[in-house]
Amino acid sequence: MMESSRPEKPNRRTFIKSTGAAVIGGTTALNLGFPRPASGRANDTLKVGLIGCGGRGTGAASQALHADPDVMLTAMADAFSDRLEQSYENLLKVHPEKVKVASENKYVGFDAYQKVIESDVDVVILATPPGFRPDHLAAAVDAGKHVFCEKPMAVDAPGVRKVMAAIRKTKENNLALVSGFTYRYDNPRRALFSRVQDGAIGEIKTVSTTRNGGTLWYKERQPEWSQMEYQLRNWYYYNWLSGDFIVEMIVHSLDMMSWALGDKVPLRATGTGGRQARVDEKWGNIYDHFAVEYEYEDEIRGMNFCRQQANCSNRNTVEIAGTEGNAYVGRNGFKITGKNSWQYEGEENDPYQTQHDELFASIRAGKPKNDGDFMANSTMMAILGRMAAYSGQTLSWDEALNSSHVLGPPVDQYSWNLDWPGPGVAVPGITKVL
Repeated sequence: MMESSRPEKPNRRTFIKSTGAAVIGGTTALNLGFPRPASGRANDTLKVGLIGCGGRGTGAASQALHADPDVMLTAMADAFSDRLEQSYENLLKVHPEKVKVASENKYVGFDAYQKVIESDVDVVILATPPGFRPDHLAAAVDAGKHVFCEKPMAVDAPGVRKVMAAIRKTKENNLALVSGFTYRYDNPRRALFSRVQDGAIGEIKTVSTTRNGGTLWYKERQPEWSQMEYQLRNWYYYNWLSGDFIVEMIVHSLDMMSWALGDKVPLRATGTGGRQARVDEKWGNIYDHFAVEYEYEDEIRGMNFCRQQANCSNRNTVEIAGTEGNAYVGRNGFKITGKNSWQYEGEENDPYQTQHDELFASIRAGKPKNDGDFMANSTMMAILGRMAAYSGQTLSWDEALNSSHVLGPPVDQYSWNLDWPGPGVAVPGITKVL
């Protein structure tokens, strides 16, 4: 859901709900005549496994199939059979020659991800709710698979540390790891942030990011659903599954803050937040607004403001203030004012597709692309902001990263009969996060 002065492009979040298979077919023209590199795995068919078959995962799988002329989808996994079958049927309509998933390679349940990883796939797409992602990433990397990993990569600090360990293994074993931080693959943003990092606005003093939007989807409880199924069907509203919306969605804005600052991590954060509009029990235990200040070395400040409340004005912007100018993302396009004024007028792209184009090209070339370091740090930035807001305390990066506080149940307790209450809605000054 990328908001800017450009026309809105369809994305994985709205894939199945709004248009079914139509969206997957919309990227075909981008990949006609895709050049096959002369080195690496140029003569091999790359087999893809999809873990997480919602709209996000289905769109990612389609883009993977568009990204290379010799790739096949051969295995799929989801907690729910209905979601897996819907994904399969939509992908088959658009990629009849590339979807080769036998019935015995459709896996359902909490251990389904492991079965995909244990199959003979080369590339794994991780698109389940974020609470499961650290274990899925660790398992995929341990098995020697290349990975496309949706953001965020974890929902708490222990999860981030597990992700960091997996990232080290990808480097040791020469595995590709591309993240779902889509803005990093957007041509206008790449051009603007490159100039900022090259000093076009002088020394950066502040980075302000804003992401205000409305409410999202909700699935009504069905009589046959257990409490576990109800929470998984509505995973966005339970922080043990989503990390809260600052981690699940606003992490994009925080990633751009980090990008502008050369991927330095903050020293500490102070935040606030709460629930004003999304207060009904059906909204789980997440907030509907946050405001967080991040402090960096050299007295640099980063600010993030975000909300998800209906009938309010929307905004998705980044404003970077430097000693010799300012840089802007959103509303009025992509531009720099001041000493080195500039406006983006170059070619536009579909960054969702570019992620996969570059992933598969890097595998073919034998030079696997790795987003690991920034993807882990940006995820941790969002978790730090949530922890600061939930607790009402100023927290250092090291305090938050080394926290032992886990949001969800142990993996070995996952079952459809598990009634995981989790914490209630956080109350600043009372809730403990360390």
